[in-house]
Amino acid sequence: MSATANTFSIKSIFLDFKEITKAGLAISVLFSSIAGYLLGFDEAHPFSWSVLAMLMIGGYCMVGASNAYNQVIEKDLDVLMDRTKNRPVPSGRMSSNMALFIASLLTIIGLILLYMINPKTAMFGAISIFLYTSIYTPLKTVTPLSVFVGAFPGAIPFMLGWVAATGDFGIEAGTLFLIQFFWQFPHFWAIGWFLYEDYEKAGFFMLPSGKRDNTTALQVILYTAWLIGASLIPFVLPYFAVTKLSLSIVAAVLVLVLGLWLLSHGIRLYRQRTAKAAKTLMLASVAYITLLQIIYIVDKFLR
Repeated sequence: MSATANTFSIKSIFLDFKEITKAGLAISVLFSSIAGYLLGFDEAHPFSWSVLAMLMIGGYCMVGASNAYNQVIEKDLDVLMDRTKNRPVPSGRMSSNMALFIASLLTIIGLILLYMINPKTAMFGAISIFLYTSIYTPLKTVTPLSVFVGAFPGAIPFMLGWVAATGDFGIEAGTLFLIQFFWQFPHFWAIGWFLYEDYEKAGFFMLPSGKRDNTTALQVILYTAWLIGASLIPFVLPYFAVTKLSLSIVAAVLVLVLGLWLLSHGIRLYRQRTAKAAKTLMLASVAYITLLQIIYIVDKFLR
C-alpha cells in the first residue's frame, strides 16, 4: 500500500512540475533555441554537444522559471478561468512558496548553465525572465499592449541559440529575433480570440482592439505580412552585407509559400470572425514557425 502511495506521490509531483513549468510550451520554445544554434555554428564556432546540452537544459529552466513565476503572480486570476483553474498553485496542490522555490532554483540553474556557454547567452536569458514576469504579466490586466511587451521575451529563444553558438549578437541574431517577434502577434491574438470568454473572466486584455472584431483581424493580417517580410530577410541580406545567415532561392520560395499559407488563415479569420477560424490560425502558426525553422536548417546543410 505504501509503495503504491509513494508511486502515486512521485507521479503527482512529476505531473505538477510539468504543469508549473508548462513542459509542452517549454519544449516547443526549446526547439527554436536548438534551431538557432544549428544555424549559428560554423568552422569558426564548431558544433559542441556539451554547449547544445547546456542550452537545452538551461533554456528549459529559464522558460520553466518564467512560467512558474507567472502562475504564482496570477494564482488568484487563474482560479477564475476554466483553462487554468486546475493548475498546481490555484488548485491548492502546490503552495505559492513551493512554486517560488522551484522558480528561483530553475532561474539559478538556468543562468549558471547559460553563463557557462557565454555571458551574452545568460544575459538574454535573464532579460527574458525579467520582461516576462515583471512587465508582461502585470500588464495583461491593464492593456492589450501586454502582447507587444510579451513578444520581446517570446522572440528571444530563436536568436538565443545563435548567440550560444557564436557568442555574438549581430544582424543575423537580430533577424532571427525579428522573425519570432512578428510571429508572436498572429499566434497569441488567435489564442486570445478563441479563449476570449475565459480571458474576460480574469480581466485579461489580449486583443488589440479589446474585441473580436475586424480591427483585431486586420491587425493579424498586417503582422503576418510583416512576418513574411522578416522571414525573407536572410534571402535579401547577402546582397547588402556580409552575413552567415542566408537562404537559397528554393528555400526563399518555400518560405514565401509558407507565409502566404499562414496569411490565408489570417484572411479567413477576418472574413469569418469565429472561434474555429481563430483556433485553426493558432495551429497554423505553430506549424508555420516549426516548418520555417526546419527549412532554414535544411537549406543551410544542403548548400
